[in-house]
Amino acid sequence: MQDDVKKGPSAPRELRFEAQRIAFGPMMFHAAMLLRDLGILAVLKSAGAAGLRVEAMAHEAGVSVYGARVLIEAGLGMAFVEPVGTLEPEGPYRLAPLGSVFLQDAMTRANADFVRDVCYAGMPQLEASIREGRPAGLAVFGDWPTIYEGLSKLPPKAQESWFRFDHYYSDSAFPAVLPRVFQDRPRRLLDVGGNTGRFALQCVRHDADVQVTILDLPGQLAKAAENVTAAGFAGRVGGHALDLLDATQPFPTGFDVVWMSQFLCCFPEEDVVQLVRRGAAALAPQGSLYILDTYWDRQRNAAAAYCLQATSLYFTALANGTSRMYHSRDLIRCVEAAGLEIQEDVDGLGISHTLFRCRPR
Repeated sequence: MQDDVKKGPSAPRELRFEAQRIAFGPMMFHAAMLLRDLGILAVLKSAGAAGLRVEAMAHEAGVSVYGARVLIEAGLGMAFVEPVGTLEPEGPYRLAPLGSVFLQDAMTRANADFVRDVCYAGMPQLEASIREGRPAGLAVFGDWPTIYEGLSKLPPKAQESWFRFDHYYSDSAFPAVLPRVFQDRPRRLLDVGGNTGRFALQCVRHDADVQVTILDLPGQLAKAAENVTAAGFAGRVGGHALDLLDATQPFPTGFDVVWMSQFLCCFPEEDVVQLVRRGAAALAPQGSLYILDTYWDRQRNAAAAYCLQATSLYFTALANGTSRMYHSRDLIRCVEAAGLEIQEDVDGLGISHTLFRCRPR
């Protein structure tokens, strides 16, 4: 096989370079995180256009000259740094535009921390996860069937990065969706998979009369209760513990709104259908079921679609081994199979979220 590779046609130079970026990507990722977390990128930012020599940046960042040198040279390869004038081994170097984005961009920071702290150690088990239909990589954290049972028990750094990643994307859409959800003045709202109570608190602050029930696993409800009590809304936000995957357990009923935010992507299609069906059964007459999520086919740019396609690998290797970030048509098909129709379909909310307003046929 090696002879076949040697005799094969040469790839165009730019494609070969992109292939090498992928081949060495896992190593360069750690170098990028160290350039950020050891303060080297920040030191170069402070130095401005004049840049710094390697010895000076090592001193300011508190690392060895050797360590600074290998990281800066990796930074050159990633286009994080650039030489000032003629390239000399000892510099000076300055922060390049891409390095500035990696240092300061909130989305990039949330994604990078999530990959390092939550995904990286378990990702070598991706093949086993695909072959066996289970999150084989989750074993690096604990013996749970899915990550959701273990969220409250994750190591502090992993837990912090998981929630920051989740909240970064959901929080961006809440201001745009709240007026739509409350356009008919719902009095009772069921937040399915409400997690830490973040959306529930947004609701009770938005509308002084609404009562919210969070439906989730006991561990998540305990954390939500802490947050709700601390915010002073314990009288208007309650919890209902339920194994969401046990289809024999009905949801509580009589709600004007059933809300599912960044929730259905956590389940395979067959479970999506039964969850939507159970959500519809929880509605009061004339109630609406809302689904807020991101779909890789409806993103504004290739970078956003790439992030979602990569996030599917997290679901495979660590979350549950069976779900993914969906193409919108797949989710629509599940909604229809559950006996609902989509009455409103709104794109471009927050960071390219889509909101479906659904009602039983």
